[in-house]
Amino acid sequence: MSQSRLSTALDDGLLVLPEGEIAIYRPSATYDIAGLPREQLRIVHGFYPDYVAWKNAGYPVSQEPSKAAVAIVVVPRAKALARAMVAQACAMADVVIVDGQKTDGVDSVFKECRKRLGTLPSVTKGHGRIFWFDATDAFADWAAPAPSKGAHGYVTTAGVFSDGAVDAGSALLVDALPDKLPARTADLGAGWGYLAAPVLERENVQSLDLIEAEALSLTCAKQNVSDPRVRFHWADATQFQPEASFDGIVMNPPFHTGRASDPSLGRAFIQSAARMLTPSGKLWMVANRHLPYETTLSECFRNVDTIGGNGAFKVFHANRPKR
Repeated sequence: MSQSRLSTALDDGLLVLPEGEIAIYRPSATYDIAGLPREQLRIVHGFYPDYVAWKNAGYPVSQEPSKAAVAIVVVPRAKALARAMVAQACAMADVVIVDGQKTDGVDSVFKECRKRLGTLPSVTKGHGRIFWFDATDAFADWAAPAPSKGAHGYVTTAGVFSDGAVDAGSALLVDALPDKLPARTADLGAGWGYLAAPVLERENVQSLDLIEAEALSLTCAKQNVSDPRVRFHWADATQFQPEASFDGIVMNPPFHTGRASDPSLGRAFIQSAARMLTPSGKLWMVANRHLPYETTLSECFRNVDTIGGNGAFKVFHANRPKR
């Protein structure tokens, strides 16, 4: 197996770490930490599946960073979040290391950092780049502002899905929902809570569970939704175990892992929805038209119908999950 960029920089003597704790910001569960001293590591993460994976591996994990000698920023897909993480790392550590894939925009971050700091040491390898510098206040203006209402009237923040506008697929799903919904309903992958208000406006809804893996999104959802019938869950929707089965589920499942399209993620959401529903439970779901979900829906539900759509999206209604 080839070495990671981080291991290469350390083993070649290009990067020498100071003594003290090392905080790693938002690493995937497979991020290579082989070259780092385990007893000095702390993981900072807001994405539940990765948070749990690191915790189960025995590492201290938290949502918020604390002071450390070194902060390693693993570049996320969202550019605004990447910038905010760099600013946060500069405020919380002495040395900042930035590591990421070209497809996630690491080269753009590198170029912007060089404009402010001048020449920076770096290693390019494996379709990505790692670079480092001493912490500085030069990126203070990159700090993420507090979650705030956008033009669409909802509170969002850097790094959440569809932070600048209502997602067109979710809006299409709302238009396709019936006037009456099941009493115990859930939203899998609820994001910042757009679907909650229209679901709660439907007749018969007694409770709504919002299940979301990204802590940044769930924090926004708690500000967007104040109805006492709602419960919030920071959890992986594909693994979540409800206290009791739901009568209905609505969802606009994600289909990306990083920048790569990953239909298996949506299929896992469908399978999870079928598992969480009562024998007569109902599912309403929107998906991008090119995604091949029909087979999985038919494998998981006795009845599947297409009830809406346009050139970009399709809306499904399925009921009676197979056991």
